[in-house]
Amino acid sequence: MTAERVCGVDDLEQDTALRVVVGGVPVAVVKDGSGNVFAIGDTCTHGDISLSEGFVEADTLECWAHGSKFSLTSGRPLTLPAYQPVPVFRVTVEGGDVLVDPTPVPASSLPE
Repeated sequence: MTAERVCGVDDLEQDTALRVVVGGVPVAVVKDGSGNVFAIGDTCTHGDISLSEGFVEADTLECWAHGSKFSLTSGRPLTLPAYQPVPVFRVTVEGGDVLVDPTPVPASSLPE
């Protein structure tokens, strides 16, 4: 699929997730303290909870309901109770716009 504009970089608060829908897929978009932008699936794999309502800490997004932390780079859960990863999406920043491709990055391409 083709990347879609989801917001402007200036629309993102540092260390706060923004829920967007891209190609019918709910996505949590995060700008970290270094200005890097990430996009991961917005639905916790432990419970049907929106991750964008959770907490950003370092390179993780924590589910507010049960505390599972997901890596922003790999989508892998770093703490229980979740044990299944969330999808990771490619992000491009062009001219102040944040574009997200709704096709998940293959797990084999992600960092450990």
